[in-house]
Amino acid sequence: MKILIINSGSSSIKYQLMVMPTNEVICTGMIDRIGLETSNVIFKTATNTIEETFPIANHKIGLQKVANMLLDADKGVIKSTSEIAAVGHRVVHGGSAFSDTVKIDEKVKLKIKELFELAPLHNPANLEGINVAEEIFSSAEQIAVFDTAFHQTIPELAYKYAIPNYLLTEHKVRVYGFHGTSHKYVSEKAIAHLEKNAKIITIHLGNGCSMTAIKDGKSIDHTMGFSPSNGLIMGTRSGDIDQSVIFYMVKNLGYTADEVNSILLKQSGMLGLTGYSDLRDIEAEAEKGNKDCILALQMNAYRIRKTIGSYTAALNGLDAIIFTAGIGENSSYVRKLVCTDMDYFGIELDEEKNQIRSKEIREINTPNSKAKVLVVPTDEEYEIANQVYQLLQS
Repeated sequence: MKILIINSGSSSIKYQLMVMPTNEVICTGMIDRIGLETSNVIFKTATNTIEETFPIANHKIGLQKVANMLLDADKGVIKSTSEIAAVGHRVVHGGSAFSDTVKIDEKVKLKIKELFELAPLHNPANLEGINVAEEIFSSAEQIAVFDTAFHQTIPELAYKYAIPNYLLTEHKVRVYGFHGTSHKYVSEKAIAHLEKNAKIITIHLGNGCSMTAIKDGKSIDHTMGFSPSNGLIMGTRSGDIDQSVIFYMVKNLGYTADEVNSILLKQSGMLGLTGYSDLRDIEAEAEKGNKDCILALQMNAYRIRKTIGSYTAALNGLDAIIFTAGIGENSSYVRKLVCTDMDYFGIELDEEKNQIRSKEIREINTPNSKAKVLVVPTDEEYEIANQVYQLLQS
């Protein structure tokens, strides 16, 4: 069974064509920096690699490009879209409506649309991916896998806000948690590596960033909440901020609520601090001595370290921290910043191991480190494919 996985992020599209249940990867690729003049397009098969750079204005254009590459007469991997049995879509926010993987119909699409305001950088892109895939792969089952599903195990004392109860019971205002497919995948890999149900903190660092406290394989707390906008400092999102700042901007500075929302989601985070949203650019500038970029990276790491401390308390111990996703897997600089002065928590980084790049799970801690420091390459596409296959088989 050929399953196409589409993972539409806030500024990227990752895709993978797999044969299940053998886990054979036919092709893989991504388009990142969507919306910029320097969008990267990557398409890889066993025999070909295509890498191009040109403007990709939005997700619809990006997804059409993916389809064209899959069907390319010379380097493509399918002759007809009918070869694909199912398309699995990552959907960021499932709200209280979805706690499991589901087949997509008009009701599901309507619910995803109703949640646009809670995940404005993601759910619109996710739905766009679904709509385009329905047109191109019309004979395939369309399946939604929700980021929020893994975090359904967060206990009430952690998911409930200290606001009037009716806002939870009547309007479902609560912590939902995100990046669930990634946190689930890397934590299971780490548990297998450690050979025990360890107390783990997973650190997903990409354009969007989040952390999860995991005990006995289950999510018990998470940095993102009602929407994927709070917690850590992100590419364009501010992360945690005193809510009174929002009222001050509206009442005293004359911004509308929509303008404030746009500032916090699209003009803040690393972009607001440095003028750059991509960590590769920020690190390059920091190496040149750019003080704004140096400070922004230090702020980012500081917030991660604070969260490690609070989650270690929530877990009543710590066996391992996991770095994953684009930044977590590839930035030795960020990992070093995070792990500096963390010996009280038993975290000691091995400088040489930290410099090694690999697609395999690896330990980058010293032998004396009480807590393991792991780099675990995430594979959200595999996790989505597996959940799609399991649903179709059931």
